Amino acid sequence: MTTTTPPASAGSTPAPSKDPGTDNGPGRRPGRLLAVVLGAQFMALLDVFIVNVAAPTIGAELHASGAELQLVIAGYTIAYAVLLITGARLGDLVGHRRMYLVGLALFTAASLACGLSRGTGELIAFRLAQGAGSALLIPQVLSLIQRNFTGEARAKALGAYSAVLATGAAAGQVVGGVLVSADLFGAGWRPVFLVNVPVGVALLFLGRRVLPRDRAEERERARGLDLPGLVLLGAAVSLFTVPLVLGQEEGWPLWSWLSLAGSGAVFALFCAYESRLARRGGAPLVAPRVLRVPGMGLAVFRIGAVMAVNGGFLFVLTLHLQSGLGYSALRAGLTFAPTAVVFGAVGLTWRHWPAAVQRALIPGGFVLTTVSVAAMGLLLRDGGGIGPAVYATFAGTGAGLALAFSPALTRALSTVRPEDAADASGLLATVTQLGQLIGVAVFGALFLNRLEAHGVQGAYGSADALLVCAYALAGAAVLGVVSGLVRLRR
Repeated sequence: MTTTTPPASAGSTPAPSKDPGTDNGPGRRPGRLLAVVLGAQFMALLDVFIVNVAAPTIGAELHASGAELQLVIAGYTIAYAVLLITGARLGDLVGHRRMYLVGLALFTAASLACGLSRGTGELIAFRLAQGAGSALLIPQVLSLIQRNFTGEARAKALGAYSAVLATGAAAGQVVGGVLVSADLFGAGWRPVFLVNVPVGVALLFLGRRVLPRDRAEERERARGLDLPGLVLLGAAVSLFTVPLVLGQEEGWPLWSWLSLAGSGAVFALFCAYESRLARRGGAPLVAPRVLRVPGMGLAVFRIGAVMAVNGGFLFVLTLHLQSGLGYSALRAGLTFAPTAVVFGAVGLTWRHWPAAVQRALIPGGFVLTTVSVAAMGLLLRDGGGIGPAVYATFAGTGAGLALAFSPALTRALSTVRPEDAADASGLLATVTQLGQLIGVAVFGALFLNRLEAHGVQGAYGSADALLVCAYALAGAAVLGVVSGLVRLRR
């Protein structure tokens, strides 16, 4: 998918580098640069969801408690969300190429360690390291695209980026199901981590040859690290994500609510500190001018909304397929193929659609998502299996999410200056990750609470819980419709 992006025209990219370490620079081989950075992006995103399908096997083999299994799944997400903006700023300070390679090396090594783990404690620790590697790696992808592509070439590259970003979620379910069911060499769940190792090593080799060298003058212009801001933001995100991850498993104890309230207080303190720092002429964690880019605030809302719906849809449907309908890991994973394929196809082609419909794509995407997820819940409400009509709703959901997500991301970033690419990438990547985390936590809790409230087990109880979640997902998508119409009217 990433290699189909057409090479940019000569006038759309920087002049070729003379450094032999860059393979003569992206000016001559923009497709190779894009394939390398998006390949790593896709691999890192797979790990957010690939473990979901393998979770039952991991729990059985390692004798993990429910809380431990939750941390195995979510430890990656927590570290990833907390450190994303830090990773973006470090790219500015030490160089995007260098930080990309460091993050990729850490992610690859941590994947090997996860696959070789002998106990739950080890696996949780290495999952945190995986998340840290992704947080260093992923912000550099957008920054490298912003700095090495311009004009129509940048728009195409951002379209490919958008397609990879959200298809990684559905693809993770598919790949996880295939690997667990295959039980390669009797390794059970371990290949879901070990598969990253040869891919990571190959990308490291190619990255050293293809990525442009970091220019000293860019690092000299980079702002400081803003350590107080990093601490405050990290604390706010941690206080927010930990109860979302563990609250349902623990029965939403008092500490979880206090933590959520504390996250709001710490975030307010972070905003006040950043504003004061900017007024004094300092270097805040996110440049205020990024937040003032036309449409950025609306894009943040839209991206958060669509990723919350995406994460919730995939999570509750996985629960229904495996727990309610008794599908195997392979069958459950392959069920998501229509969503992933259609999302990718729409994400790569929407720019070529008639100009008359371009401005209506985002609200139209949310409308299609609303109709598709509601129809899915109605079709599955009797506890039956997946038929052609249901697969059509999966495809409709993929198309709707792509139309809501890809144009919003591309348009927001198209007006960001290259020197602000790190701040914008860190901000939007954090919103993307938090959106998915909120979706999994909120809609997952709704699904499980519905099951517990009625005490109905099996396909019928699961189908009833899925129907309620489908209506809730449709309601969340309606918020995106309203936000899109506000922009359309302007």
